[in-house]
Amino acid sequence: MKNLFTLLVLGISIVSNAQDSYLQCGTLFDTETGKSLSKKTIVVSGNRIKEIKDGFVAGGAEDLLVDLKDKVVLPGLIDMHVHLESEFDPKTYIKRFTGNDVDVAFEAAVYAERTLMAGFTTVRDLGGSGVNIALRNAINKGLVRGPRILTAGKALASTGGHADPTNGMRKSLMGDPGPKEGVVNSPEDARKAVRQRYKNGADVIKITATGGVLSVAKSGQNPQFTLEEIKAITDTAKDYGFSVAAHAHGDEGMRLAILGGVNTIEHGTLMSEETMELMIQKKCYLIPTISAGKQVAEKAKIPGFFPDVVAKKALDIGPKHQAAMARAYKKGVPMGFGTDAGVFPHGLNAIEFGYLKEAGIPVGESLKAATVVNAKLLGMEDQIGRLQPGFFADIIAVAEDPIKNVKTLEQTVFVMKNGVVYK
Repeated sequence: MKNLFTLLVLGISIVSNAQDSYLQCGTLFDTETGKSLSKKTIVVSGNRIKEIKDGFVAGGAEDLLVDLKDKVVLPGLIDMHVHLESEFDPKTYIKRFTGNDVDVAFEAAVYAERTLMAGFTTVRDLGGSGVNIALRNAINKGLVRGPRILTAGKALASTGGHADPTNGMRKSLMGDPGPKEGVVNSPEDARKAVRQRYKNGADVIKITATGGVLSVAKSGQNPQFTLEEIKAITDTAKDYGFSVAAHAHGDEGMRLAILGGVNTIEHGTLMSEETMELMIQKKCYLIPTISAGKQVAEKAKIPGFFPDVVAKKALDIGPKHQAAMARAYKKGVPMGFGTDAGVFPHGLNAIEFGYLKEAGIPVGESLKAATVVNAKLLGMEDQIGRLQPGFFADIIAVAEDPIKNVKTLEQTVFVMKNGVVYK
C-alpha cells in the first residue's frame, strides 16, 4: 500500500495511479450537525467519496493510504465572496493602466493556489475583468491549481457606480461604457448586461446595489440602481439560470435589492432592523465579510495606501461591519459565509471564522455556513459541503478541534479537491 506521507518525504508527486484512497481520520467533524465522529475511514474513488467506514481501514496494495489519525477532518470550505484577479496594495489603482490581462492572469493563478491551500475548495468570484472566467476554465482543465470557481465575470454597475470600470479616470479615458462593459442605466440595459454575462460564460450575476468602499467615487452607501432595473436583472437572470448577488453597504439600496429579488446581500454593513426583517421574510441570505471591513479600516490608517476619497470611506464603513453582523445574527437573518479576499491577501480567508466568533456567532454555525449553507446557495447541495458517499471528494484536515481553537482553521494540514491531494 502506498503511504501518502512516505511519498511526501521522498518528494514524489502526490498524484497517484492508485485505485482508491483510504483516509484514516481520527475525528470527522460533521458540519451539518456539529457532531464529532471518532475513528473513521473515508474511501475515495476517482473524484467522489465512495464510502465512510467505521474504524481505521486499509485498502489493497495499489490503494493510497492517508494517515490522518491525529487530525480533525472536515469538508472542503466554500467562500461565497472572493476576487481572485487582484490583491489590494498601494499600487492597485495605477495597475489598471500599467497591467495587461496576461499580467492579471498570472497573478490570479497564484492567488487561486493560495486559496486552495488554505482549505477553500470552492469559491464564488464576484467580479473582475473577465480573466476570472478563463481562470475557472484553466482550473477545470487541470492546467492551474485552484479551487472550484463559480464566477460573475464582470460585476454590473450604473454609470459612476461602484463597479463602473472607468471611475477615477481622466475624462479622455472615461468614455461611455454600457451593458457590454457591465454598466446599466435602464431596464433594457439591465437585460442586455445579463445576457452578455451569459454569453461571456459567467455562472452568477453580481450587481453593486450601493456605493462601495474601494471604488474611486465619493459615496460608499448610496443606492445605485432603480427597483425597475434590479427587477429586470433578476427576472432575466432567472431565465438564464443565474442567481444574483448584490453588493450593498447602504440600507436603502439594500432594501431595493431585496425587493427586486436578489438571492444574497454581500456585506450589509448599514442594514436597519426593518431591512433585516425583510431579508428574513424574503429568505434572502446575508454574506458577511468582516475580514474586509477590518482590513480596509487598518490600511486606511497608512498614509498613501488608498486615495483620499477611498480612505475616508474605509475609516467610516469598515469599523461598523462586525457589529452589524452581530445584530443580524441575533435577529435571525439567514447567513452564508464569505470573506471578500482580494481586498486583503488571498489564503487568509479563514481569519473570518475568528471575526465571526468575536461577533457572537458560534464556530459551529460558521462552519455550517461555509459548507452546508453555501453549497445550497450555489445549487450544489447534493455535490459539495458534506462528507457523504456520492459527494465530490473535497476534504481538508486541521490539527485541532476548531470549536475549541478557531485559529486551527487558518492552518490546514491536508487538502484534497476532487479526489486529488494538493497538500
